[in-house]
Amino acid sequence: MLRLTAERMGSLLARRAAMPLATSSARMASHGHEVATTVDMSKPLYYDRKDTPLPDRAYKDVLDTADKGLKQKEKGPWGQLSKEEKIALYRIMFCQTYAEMKQPSDEWKTVMGGIFILLGLTGLIVWWQSIYVYPERPRTFDEEWKAKQLKRMLDMRINPVEGFSAKWDYEKGQWK
Repeated sequence: MLRLTAERMGSLLARRAAMPLATSSARMASHGHEVATTVDMSKPLYYDRKDTPLPDRAYKDVLDTADKGLKQKEKGPWGQLSKEEKIALYRIMFCQTYAEMKQPSDEWKTVMGGIFILLGLTGLIVWWQSIYVYPERPRTFDEEWKAKQLKRMLDMRINPVEGFSAKWDYEKGQWK
C-alpha cells in the first residue's frame, strides 16, 4: 500500500517537473478555460506581517531610474536625505507601515450585516412554518384544560405521600 502511494507520488512529481512553469495564463485546447499562473515557491516571497517584521525580499523587485538613483543616494549619509526620500526608500522595501497593518478594517460591518440577514430569513421561515406547516396547538395546552386536569388529579388523590396531592389541604380547599 505504501509502495503504491509512493509510486503514484513519484509519477505525479515527475509529471509536475516535466510541465514548464507558466508565467502567464494559457488557454488549454481540450478544456477551453484559463489555466492559473503558477508561483515558484522556492524563491523568496514578499509579505506584510506584524509578527515577522522583515520579509524575505523587498516589496519592489524592478526599480525605475528614480528608485535606482534613490538607492545610490541611500549608500551615503542619511542626514542628507529628505523626509520624502526616506519615505520613498521605505516604500521600496515595504508595502505597508505597522500603523497601516494595524488599522482596523470595516469587514466586521459586512459580517454583522450577513448575520442579521440570516437571522431575519430564519425568523421569516419560522413564522411561515408556524402559520402554514405546524398543526393547531392541542387542547391540552389551554389553561382551562390544565385547571380541569389538576382538579381531577387532586380529586383522585394522585401521589398523596410526596406528590402535589400531599401539598393540597382538602379541608380548606387550598394549597398548604
